[in-house]
Amino acid sequence: MFHFQGRTSKHIHNPLLIIRQKSSGGRRPKKKTYHRVPELDRVMELRKKPSMILQLKSIIQSQSHNSLLLRDLEKNVGFVRKWDFMALIQKYPTIFRVNGTPPSVSLTDKAHRVAQEEGPARTLMEPILVNNLRKLLMLCVDCRVPLETVDFVGPELGLPFDFKECLIPKYPQFFSVRHVKGRDFLQLEDWDSTLAVTAREARLAQEGVLNMKPNGDQRKVKISRDGNYLGPFAFKVNFPAGFRPNVGFLEQFERWQKLEFPSPYLNARRFDAADPKARKRAVAVIHELLSLTMEKRMTSAQLDAFHAECLLPSKLLLCLIKHHGIFYLTNKGVRSTVFLKDAYLGSNLIDKCPLLQFNDKFVALCGRGNIDVSDSKNSLQAVV
Repeated sequence: MFHFQGRTSKHIHNPLLIIRQKSSGGRRPKKKTYHRVPELDRVMELRKKPSMILQLKSIIQSQSHNSLLLRDLEKNVGFVRKWDFMALIQKYPTIFRVNGTPPSVSLTDKAHRVAQEEGPARTLMEPILVNNLRKLLMLCVDCRVPLETVDFVGPELGLPFDFKECLIPKYPQFFSVRHVKGRDFLQLEDWDSTLAVTAREARLAQEGVLNMKPNGDQRKVKISRDGNYLGPFAFKVNFPAGFRPNVGFLEQFERWQKLEFPSPYLNARRFDAADPKARKRAVAVIHELLSLTMEKRMTSAQLDAFHAECLLPSKLLLCLIKHHGIFYLTNKGVRSTVFLKDAYLGSNLIDKCPLLQFNDKFVALCGRGNIDVSDSKNSLQAVV
């Protein structure tokens, strides 16, 4: 997890809400509020039921007859969550059907037909996953990462749960598993310079900005009040609505936006961590890590798992907070989550991979339907 330097955890009640600045004279220290982005907080709320629907679908499909006895639901999701899933089954009869004695839950005919589209979606995903996994290893200083870390972030990357058996052995020209100091590592076998292009650079190339010289735009214009600048080393930023930067901040931020920095795909050991260019490069590494995920977000623990492999800043949380125009941290949901802000328009992810498109289509089945659910309700109530 993230750590603060020089202050014990008992002094940190909520680091995302308040950051104390140095006091001047006899005045009380000023409080700097961490500005919330309600649209991104809302993403966490909006994903709760879809994730449960998709989880239950996978559990049902894993059963031998594509049907799950309701009395066995607790074995798969636990006693507490069982009741949430029972309510879900009752609420969405367009997706889930309960019948039989003892009662069991299965997919409706329509849901089953849509579920069959997952196979083609995963087929389309495979080359994307292979390239993204290669890029992930290329970001690491030794082009390798503990296999347990890949497993930890696998759902965010879109990897199948059995990727170690079905994906890695399929591409020996790209990946191998090596035992190093008592741990299994996923090792990159082939460096491909054509993949060493960040998502930020790809966007700038589409906009025709990438080939500009750092000081190529010499027009005298007023300082940008939203922090966005033309140039090959600039990040797209979106400051929170309540953030009101002064001129001094904007001038300093403009200099930072124009500052050249090395590619995230160059080995981090080549650079002095105290160099401003290296610090900006670290921001680009975090940006690229998030860009490789399906929903352009990770939990803080997942991002921190790459601390050693990508030589991320020692004060990672403070780095994310400082660059709140690029990243957003939310404590909504079970775990704190880091968002890549330029990947979202409001609460909506801008670009969706084939697997997310399938997920959306399946979850859309939960729309209201004229279905008699009396049998389902009676069956559910019969389960203890």
